[in-house]
Amino acid sequence: MPAMPGRAREGSSLYSLIVPVYRNQDSIPDLLEVLRGLHRELEGRLEVVLVVDGSPDASASLLREQLPKSGLRSRLLLLSRNFGSFPAIRAGLAAAEGPYFAVMAADLQEPPELMVTFFRALESEPVEVVVGTRSTRGDPMLSRWASRVFWRLYRRLVQSEVPPGGVDVFGCTRTVRDHLLGLEEANTTLVGLLFWLGFPRKLVPYDRRPRLHGRSAWTWNGRLRYLTDSIFAFSDLPIRLLILAGVLGLVISITFAIVVLILRLSGLIPVPGYSGTVLTITFFAALNSLGLGILGSYLWRAFENTKGRPESVVMARYDYGGEA
Repeated sequence: MPAMPGRAREGSSLYSLIVPVYRNQDSIPDLLEVLRGLHRELEGRLEVVLVVDGSPDASASLLREQLPKSGLRSRLLLLSRNFGSFPAIRAGLAAAEGPYFAVMAADLQEPPELMVTFFRALESEPVEVVVGTRSTRGDPMLSRWASRVFWRLYRRLVQSEVPPGGVDVFGCTRTVRDHLLGLEEANTTLVGLLFWLGFPRKLVPYDRRPRLHGRSAWTWNGRLRYLTDSIFAFSDLPIRLLILAGVLGLVISITFAIVVLILRLSGLIPVPGYSGTVLTITFFAALNSLGLGILGSYLWRAFENTKGRPESVVMARYDYGGEA
């Protein structure tokens, strides 16, 4: 049987694990210990790519100090500023060698054995993408509620095929990695592009662990930005809503005009045209503002894509060969 595209022979493949790092200095010792355990479980075929996304804490200095002594085959990328988790992941994917890739959070809320499951599935099963789906969350109640609301809106408004609990971690083959990196879009989402590509995928459920160190950088503002980027990048919902608002405005205006005409002919409006003029101007001014805002958002995103700027800038890169 011929080998599948993008597949390496058993025993010769390299597993590349990408870990974005931002405000994770307290997690670094535990993270390196977990990575060493994965390295042993994967028979020494693990490559770790850590991307420090302009973190203002001591994450970069700690990694530069401890990675050479870790015994890991690793690569450390330092971005020039904070570009966001998805640009950091893309930078890590571009620097990794593969042919199998997985993404893991530095806060260790995902179980490390999930990465092993990802790599085994990519290597032995007819899938190109493996996605971790959260069965339970060890987060505080407010955070769980916010995430539930967010992903429900995301599934309803953007991509219904995304799992109900959302996606934080995934794995893919070199073929999918190359296609992802080839989609050079600004103000988009990596998870949205992953599902948009449509390769055969497998969902792997897991229980999310409580956070041991620090606080999540996933704020309400970040959620809102993520949702709006996803809606404008993968859906025409704003345009359809604007068309619907225009149709409703037209119906309301015609109805109001008929009412005003009847009242005017009945002599119940002493000042000719006053109420009709004011209400009509107010309604359509608001509608025009909404329409201009929606169209402006699309134009701004189109303009961003024409600039050709990179999503992130790698300020420094350090390679460590894996010898303690």
